[in-house]
Amino acid sequence: MSPTGPAVSDFPALSAQGHVTFLGAGPGDPGLLTLRAVEALASADVLVAEPDVLGVVRCHARAGVSTPELTVVDAQSTAAGVPVLRDAVNLVMEAAKGGRRVVRAVSGDPGLDGNAGAEMLACATAGIPFEVVPGVANAVGVPAYAGVPLRDAQGADVRFVDARTASDRCWAEVGASDATAVVSTALDSVAAAAGELVAAGRKPDTPLTVTVAGTTTRQRTWTATLGTIAQVLKQAKVLPSPDGHQPVIAVVGERSSAAQRDQLAWFESKPLFGWKVLVPRTKEQAASLSDQLRSYGAVPHEVPTIAVEPPRTPQQMERAVKGLVTGRYEWIAFTSVNAVKAVREKFEEYGLDARAFAGIKVAAVGEQTAAALIDFGVKPDLVPSGEQSAAGLLEDWPPYDPVFDPIDRVFLPRADIATETLVAGLIELGWEVDDVTAYRTVRASPPPADTREAIKGGGFDAVLFTSSSTVRNLVGIAGKPHNVTVIACIGPATAKTAEEHGLRVDVLSPEPSVHRLAEALAEFGARRREAAKEAGDPVTRPSERRPGARRRRTTT
Repeated sequence: MSPTGPAVSDFPALSAQGHVTFLGAGPGDPGLLTLRAVEALASADVLVAEPDVLGVVRCHARAGVSTPELTVVDAQSTAAGVPVLRDAVNLVMEAAKGGRRVVRAVSGDPGLDGNAGAEMLACATAGIPFEVVPGVANAVGVPAYAGVPLRDAQGADVRFVDARTASDRCWAEVGASDATAVVSTALDSVAAAAGELVAAGRKPDTPLTVTVAGTTTRQRTWTATLGTIAQVLKQAKVLPSPDGHQPVIAVVGERSSAAQRDQLAWFESKPLFGWKVLVPRTKEQAASLSDQLRSYGAVPHEVPTIAVEPPRTPQQMERAVKGLVTGRYEWIAFTSVNAVKAVREKFEEYGLDARAFAGIKVAAVGEQTAAALIDFGVKPDLVPSGEQSAAGLLEDWPPYDPVFDPIDRVFLPRADIATETLVAGLIELGWEVDDVTAYRTVRASPPPADTREAIKGGGFDAVLFTSSSTVRNLVGIAGKPHNVTVIACIGPATAKTAEEHGLRVDVLSPEPSVHRLAEALAEFGARRREAAKEAGDPVTRPSERRPGARRRRTTT
């Protein structure tokens, strides 16, 4: 049972006709889903979701969930950019009558956005039990992400207007008041909505903000007045555009003033906001780094450059793992997450667990490697106090002492292409080393053609290189990144490899840590943003600039 109440899955359905959950998926940011929404999704048999929110909710549903596709059947509304999905109620009713748990996911909030009320009435008429899981409404969440509070200490009336269905009476009432108006409309209809308010009595100099793709990393906000918004969008080359049907949230009132929004625009002020960042790593290793980049406002794009495969001859690895159990080793040293994974898989193959490490000292290079061991149930005895590398590990590794060390042997599971630095150093310290190939690293397959074109054509704002092999492999499978792309490297050796391939290194991590590398890129982005603002220039992403003078490398 969750702290917020029982989960949907805690109890059986109350009817043989199943159960329906009408769920608000929020304006677009996946992080705005409620805990209750996640619970409902986890227990769903059928997920009926609007196309624009399917990606937000699908990852929280169980593996076997059915996701029937909604059919757009209203040609007129499709042309206007707001297609009507008339078969939704039929899909929901059919599944519920079959005794299945259905989640009907809509954008924003079921009660304020869309037409979920009609579907709820259909369920009620048919005697199908249902519940409503509220979501963050578009008209509330988007202004919050745009830095436009709808109320303040003095208080104010807030009116919500859907410009597509608003009557003349509605425009007259809102135009005659001084309430903050939150208008849901389309990008190419903003000027018309502004005109309706001016005609109804609002002053032309009333502040106005317009936000498209709110709460996502594609968000963009323009500040103007009711009288100037058409000109502002034209000067920004936003309109005319074939994308003019995009939905927007416009906020009309003093709280939309440019001076205030400049101070409160927390989301669009993130250091890497909207940056498309290439993460060339193995898929397993990219997840936590991508999460960190998203927290800085970036849009990570994972391109595996290295594939990890088992060794061609597994016998050596099998003997070494058996030696762990029989007491052959005093130490085992892990130099990568993949090494931990390789040993863990062998343990599971033999029915072993972390208890097999009892009595064995464990060393780990790098915070990610240590974290992988802890996840396995093993706390490392030795992690380099300085540089997280083989050299750093050797700095702290104790020499073999026959008095205190009953066994003189070290098990070193590693990649087939690893250097001999650690082996030679351990031997010099008096240890015997079983240097075992635990896995092979091979070059991954080339990414799709559009990704390759974006890499070579300047479609990415930055690329993070976490090793020399990622540099070599990315250039080998996809080509050299464009000159406008910011190049960030995890250490001097990786930077040297990048420069040997003709790349200009802009950011060098002060520590050999992927998380510190991401921080260094964010700090670079923040300085770049501040420099543009101080110079009175618009804040742009690197991919929006033409190739210019070469920039010096930045170490943070």
